Amino acid sequence: MTQTMRLADLAGVRPSEAALACHDRLAKSGPDDYVQAAVLLVDDWRRRGVSRVGLGGGQGAGKSTLGRLLASAGKLLGLRLAVLGIDDFYLTRAERQKLAANVHPLLATRGPPGTHAIGLARQAFEGLLRNGAEVQVPRFDKGVDDRVGATAIRGGADIVVLEGWCVGASPAAADESAAPLNDLERDEDPEGVWRRHVNAALREEYAPLFETFDALAFLQVPDLDAVRRWRLQQERERPAEQRMGAAGVARFVQHYERITRRMLATLPAQADAVLRLDDAHRVAGLRLRR
Repeated sequence: MTQTMRLADLAGVRPSEAALACHDRLAKSGPDDYVQAAVLLVDDWRRRGVSRVGLGGGQGAGKSTLGRLLASAGKLLGLRLAVLGIDDFYLTRAERQKLAANVHPLLATRGPPGTHAIGLARQAFEGLLRNGAEVQVPRFDKGVDDRVGATAIRGGADIVVLEGWCVGASPAAADESAAPLNDLERDEDPEGVWRRHVNAALREEYAPLFETFDALAFLQVPDLDAVRRWRLQQERERPAEQRMGAAGVARFVQHYERITRRMLATLPAQADAVLRLDDAHRVAGLRLRR
């Protein structure tokens, strides 16, 4: 085992020769810790015959980067690996505005459970595993906050990964959402209507999809402060007219806080693979379920 596979040492695993060669070929494709993680994850899934994977983690954790590297590692290891982003399955702006008018104003804001077309996501997820199928995957442009067409992807994948901030989250007990957790919940959802709707969607629509996974990988962020910092960094990379400032990011992250905290409390013990991130956004640890 070479020094460059530090995460293999931390996880206590011996990568295959094919995995070591894959790492060497991907070395300049992204941050090396994420490259290592991608190679080790795909190598593990390949050995175990995994085909349905969830990838969850806080905003700004690097799920999209890892997803891109997973697809590349899969190809080099002789697999067709498709990655779906749950963000592409957001309800249209018009659909969310209808929910905002009929259920609660906070449902106009994309992100929490209840603002995705989960039936469509599940259809695409299953379709990509079928030979001969051509799957239409919607494309969502966060700059205009709406869908902007679709992309056709051929089915027959060996592994399909669904990545998203809430992927793998479990619903709360009925009484957990009773008391407001932050200013957003206290000031804009004092009666808990939005919180109950989000939790019901997670329980009735999202969790049944998550239960079909053969494996779940979790990017464990240090805390909510890191989520806010990293999300603000993402905003600075967007066109100036589409950026949120620090106050906007702080409010936006409050939509995600309750479920993010629950994921941080439960998934490190439940996920098949846990990638622990440090404050500098590096993968400081990797645990693979043996």
